[in-house]
Amino acid sequence: MTTPGSTVSRSPVTAAIRLRLRVPARARNLELVLLIFAIGIDLAAIWLVQLGAIGQIEGGMLALVGVLGVIVLGMHVVLRVVAPEADPLILPIATVLNGLGIAMIYRLDIAAGASGWESAGVRQVAWTALAIVIAVAMLLVIRNHRVLQRYRYVAMLSGVVLLVLPMLPLVGATRNGARLWVELGPFSFQPGELGKVALAIFFAGYLVTARDSLSMVGRIVLGMRFPRARDLGPVLVVFAASMIVLVFQRDLGTALLYFGLFLVMLYVATGRSSWVVLGLGLFLLGAFVASRLLSYVGGRVDAWLDPFNPDNYNAVGGSYQLVQGLFGLADGGMIGTGLGRGSPDITPLAESDYIISALGEELGLIGLFAILALYLLFVARGFRIGFAGQDDFGRLLGVGLSFVIALQVFVVIGGVTRVIPLTGLTTPFLAAGGSSLVANWIIVALLLRLSDTIRHQPRLVIDPYVDVGQPTGSAVPA
Repeated sequence: MTTPGSTVSRSPVTAAIRLRLRVPARARNLELVLLIFAIGIDLAAIWLVQLGAIGQIEGGMLALVGVLGVIVLGMHVVLRVVAPEADPLILPIATVLNGLGIAMIYRLDIAAGASGWESAGVRQVAWTALAIVIAVAMLLVIRNHRVLQRYRYVAMLSGVVLLVLPMLPLVGATRNGARLWVELGPFSFQPGELGKVALAIFFAGYLVTARDSLSMVGRIVLGMRFPRARDLGPVLVVFAASMIVLVFQRDLGTALLYFGLFLVMLYVATGRSSWVVLGLGLFLLGAFVASRLLSYVGGRVDAWLDPFNPDNYNAVGGSYQLVQGLFGLADGGMIGTGLGRGSPDITPLAESDYIISALGEELGLIGLFAILALYLLFVARGFRIGFAGQDDFGRLLGVGLSFVIALQVFVVIGGVTRVIPLTGLTTPFLAAGGSSLVANWIIVALLLRLSDTIRHQPRLVIDPYVDVGQPTGSAVPA
């Protein structure tokens, strides 16, 4: 009983509920502050490009990037309503990376004298706006990530169809020796970028249902347990079909990306490190055979091993691009030449395959380290979302989508810096390309949805404090 003037002690359960209600608001407020900072960085990058390249300020591109900032803030408002507990760092990181990519592509347009819709920068802004709108639509439609598990076979079929599309005679198109594109009138896109998201959903959904059989049932050969064909068969058939199609399309980068995705998700699902050892062994064997049997693979290996050899440097598809990119990185040094002050346009395809070299030339090693730190933080948050999940499907999907970004960044930057042979992948969020932007913003939307639904999952916590009339050891939501 309380007496007049006395204070009523608040239940720890009530305090916990109030704290839980404050957490989403804090997360979204932090996201808003970081978004404003990210948009400011993007606008400053455009401003510096104009000052460095043409010596004056023009409002056209600044206005377009400002409109993108408004669209991103609109996505933030949507998150406050439909995903209040989503991770607060993913959206700002994607925003600043996307904006830096637009600034560099715009800088290359200035060097080439391109303007209007003919310029890659304006098209990149339009594709970014479309990609963000698609991401918002996914957040509105998909209110719980577990719904996607029901459509794992639809995702499988979609992934295979997307991979096969460039092989069709009427819509498929070949560019730079690779048949990766689909052209529909004035529009073109690379379906393999969207296929990686579809196959990640399929792998996650199927491996959840078959994980026990894959890890505990099967024959043991040389100390390794191999699953039954009926358990691993469906996912192996889809994976093999994807590899065959990608080899015929001469898309080695995407083939490597899919191989890594399959291997990592299989390891996370079964917990057996033997799969990693076996997979790496098969990859090295396949790479050796491909370098001997496929001329275009052998040419890339030769250009990687001896890029300054005149025979490789002057060959068609040789090491000219690689050497120019290395010279650009060397010219940037530690602090770079400054945005708009270098010569990144000398490197072929600097707006797509070699945008890292262009950024390294004008931002320097410090700028590249900052970009790599943003990627590292993005991937770390994605892994954190995946491993924090209470359901196996969410865990596999979060890890798989995050690993796609991590492996893609490693393959691209490793090729540009001559750590590994060069492939045709694009740098996530930075490189020019509409299909890549749409796919990566879909990954952003899925990770945001995962982070929100994971935190809404009920967890039982034994409350040591008990109100009057409440039984000891009752479970309360955490």
